[in-house]
Amino acid sequence: MRAKFSICSLLVSLAIFAICTHSQTSSPPRAGTGDLRKNGFVPDATTAVKIAEAVLVPVYGEKVLAERPFKARLDGDVWTIDGTLHCPDGKGGSTSTCLGGTAEVQLSKADGRILFMGHYK
Repeated sequence: MRAKFSICSLLVSLAIFAICTHSQTSSPPRAGTGDLRKNGFVPDATTAVKIAEAVLVPVYGEKVLAERPFKARLDGDVWTIDGTLHCPDGKGGSTSTCLGGTAEVQLSKADGRILFMGHYK
């Protein structure tokens, strides 16, 4: 009888340990829990551009990468990432006038959420 009780106690202890360990390692950090990094999940322009490229390609295809270099600017807690318009005359950029548009992605610096994604014509 004692052996049966010891085995049952051991199995219950192992089950509780497994449940506690799983719940601690499988839950993503949540806002307000103190788990967020000080600089947010998107701490710099390089990270913002990489995320933007990663979400643009599945929607617009590999051709969107022709808009490189992507430029990122931070306004408050929102990263805005824009593609570069390459004009046929080779000048391109914001001061050149040519037909076309570029992709734009807006990301939350704090948690990496996509706030907006689109492509202008």
